[in-house]
Amino acid sequence: MPDGENGESLGTVVVAGLANLAIALAKLVAGLISSSSAMLSEAAHSAADTATEVVLFAAIRHGERPADARHPLGHGRAAYLWAIVAACFTLVVGAGFSLTHGWQTITRGEDLGDIRVSYIVLAVSFAIESISLLRALRQLRAEARRWRVSPGRLLERTSDTMLKAVVLEDAAALIGIAVAAVGLVLSQLTGSAVWDGAASIVIGLLLLWVALTLIRTNASLLIGQAPSASLQEKIKAVLAEQPEVEGVVELAAVLMGPGQILVAAKIDFVDETTGERLEIAADQVERRLTERFPEIKQVFLDPTPGRSAAEEV
Repeated sequence: MPDGENGESLGTVVVAGLANLAIALAKLVAGLISSSSAMLSEAAHSAADTATEVVLFAAIRHGERPADARHPLGHGRAAYLWAIVAACFTLVVGAGFSLTHGWQTITRGEDLGDIRVSYIVLAVSFAIESISLLRALRQLRAEARRWRVSPGRLLERTSDTMLKAVVLEDAAALIGIAVAAVGLVLSQLTGSAVWDGAASIVIGLLLLWVALTLIRTNASLLIGQAPSASLQEKIKAVLAEQPEVEGVVELAAVLMGPGQILVAAKIDFVDETTGERLEIAADQVERRLTERFPEIKQVFLDPTPGRSAAEEV
């Protein structure tokens, strides 16, 4: 992902964070007025999302720091570490509160107050969350067109976990709002708090799924995940088509951060390429590769004889 797209991810995170902060405060007020378990769970949901956006903002900034003596490969993977921290916050604060509060409402009951304000807040929240999600989806579709894959496939494989977090959290927020509204309507019609409590539990399970999905995704990237097989094949093809290259003996590509790829390859250069010419050839191959794939930030080429040459020796 080029730097311009990284800036777009930052803008997406900022928009989502500001939206979630306003929504969290509105839901909290509505929840206190109506005494609705589902509304308070939605307030916790939005509060968790707000904290997540703050952490993701810090993660993007930290991950953009250049390499230094202590971190020669850069700080890109810090984004995945902080994304895990953000997901854990959603797990504990959002899902934990919603599940426990919903269960208490079902077992102990509740006395609903004026819930008209809750419906107004839910409607406004749905509109705001929709705007945030549409922005994230617009960015997702633009990147999907660039990589010539479906948006769903890109969302599954992208190293831009900031974008993935915003898309999943905004989608979960819209579903949570709809669930809370249904719970309120059923509780109002039946006079039973069970529906409101059940809505709170559903919201908690939804947050649990989002948090565990993001934790699993970021853990894999933090350990060191390879880019998609199709991208690796494209990288190998670009290397092989260079006039100085006889063949690609071995290729290793690793995601070092959102939109940051490290490539290490054993290259069989043409036999006439030796000494100073080999250094020039390696530099030209690296330059052409990074021009074709701006996401590749570091390239390590190891001149290695092909299998036939090695067998002759």
